[in-house]
Amino acid sequence: MIKVTEKISIDESELTEEFIRAGGPGGQHVNKVSTAVQLRFDIPASKLPEDVKERLKKLGGTRVSSSGVLVISSRSSRSREANRETAKERLVALVRKATERPKARMKTRPSRAKRAKRMDEKTERATLKKSRRRVREED
Repeated sequence: MIKVTEKISIDESELTEEFIRAGGPGGQHVNKVSTAVQLRFDIPASKLPEDVKERLKKLGGTRVSSSGVLVISSRSSRSREANRETAKERLVALVRKATERPKARMKTRPSRAKRAKRMDEKTERATLKKSRRRVREED
């Protein structure tokens, strides 16, 4: 079990790991071993609360497939274990962020003084632009 918060945890069986070859430095070694990891987490099939699932889908962005599977890739290290841990940490951070409820927006209206000031500024700007126009001679 991977603990995300006090109430939420992810079961290891909900994760699927696939190891792929990673590019970058490593010489001949990089062509022989698959050290990069793709961690897959099926959001709809998980035991997370529904509101967290929805926020996780939004936070995942392009990393979430059309079927709702979140794919996190890690290839920063030359070690398979280090990449596995990095991917899990990134998943936990994403789920932890999804558990935070967004603050409800309070509708506000500009004050009468602010509206008056805005209109005065618009009038001033219009006057300035008008003064830049070409002057026509009237007959």
